[in-house]
Amino acid sequence: MTDLNIRKSGKTGRITFTRPKALNALSYQMSLDIEAALDDWALDDDVTMLVIDAAGEKAFCAGGDIADIYAAGTKGDYAFGQKFWADEYRMNAKMFAFPKPVATFMQGFTMGGGVGVGCHGSHRVVGDSSQIAMPEVGIGLVPDVGGSYILAKAPDRFGEYLGLTAARMGAADAILAGFADYYIPEALWPELIMQLEHTGNYKLIDAAATPAPEGQLEAIRSDINMHFAGETLADILRSLSNDPSEFTQKTLKVLNRNSPLSMACALELIHRNRGATELRTALQQEYRFTYRALEKSDLIEGIRAAIIDKDRNPQWQHSLEALPTFEVTQMLLPLGKAALTFEKEEHA
Repeated sequence: MTDLNIRKSGKTGRITFTRPKALNALSYQMSLDIEAALDDWALDDDVTMLVIDAAGEKAFCAGGDIADIYAAGTKGDYAFGQKFWADEYRMNAKMFAFPKPVATFMQGFTMGGGVGVGCHGSHRVVGDSSQIAMPEVGIGLVPDVGGSYILAKAPDRFGEYLGLTAARMGAADAILAGFADYYIPEALWPELIMQLEHTGNYKLIDAAATPAPEGQLEAIRSDINMHFAGETLADILRSLSNDPSEFTQKTLKVLNRNSPLSMACALELIHRNRGATELRTALQQEYRFTYRALEKSDLIEGIRAAIIDKDRNPQWQHSLEALPTFEVTQMLLPLGKAALTFEKEEHA
């Protein structure tokens, strides 16, 4: 495997992303390989804990590798994307429920699919270069891989703000919002990981942690709570539009770039998952959107504008002022027999 280095080292199961030139983007095969390792190590008495890290300085994992999904979708093949997401979400659920400590070391970009690997562990470590985000609404998707669950559990209205603006979180903000647990200077990571391999003692992470440098979210907490408490996207936009402050102007500019349908559905998912007690509930809700995404959402156009043509000028189906609420409802309706079951299909 060239994209991942999966091995046992000392008392740990080790997974290292090894495609730094691609910002360690998560491919379909990588997701399957991570799941296989989780299955093996859950029952392996020689593995006391897992340690997951990444090669390169720029990224832990900057997201899912969606070029193949786009290629299939433009040909009318929606099944590939549906299977990709179903299998990825099954891996995310196993990571969340893994019966042993899971330590992740997330330098640089950790976004989208990277959050699904890095932010469901029990000991999530960030440093000075860490930039964590759920940027899906910018390409016509919704915060998925269980991201809606973390956003729903964030304090106050941080989840709504982060999910709709796709704002990037440094170390302190990631800890505040529930995407990470520990700040440890990155220069200390190699020695700490070596000690974890030798001892399998996850408490070494607690001992190495220090307070993170001040973040950005705390300073705008009151603004976020004031304007992102609405039930619908229209409520939030109305609140922002009626206040000519620097915060609202900046925020409206960001929201105007994102897919209206995606933002409205993301908001609904965050609200629905506020009462969820298990990641699987959120993943099943997210899958309702992603199952339909290639056919009915802005995803193909969003990927085209951001990644294929790179013109940064997506033509969304709807404007912020004219988004039919029934389309939000339709994207999140139960899938019936196609509902996510977390069962692994065996293929010859």
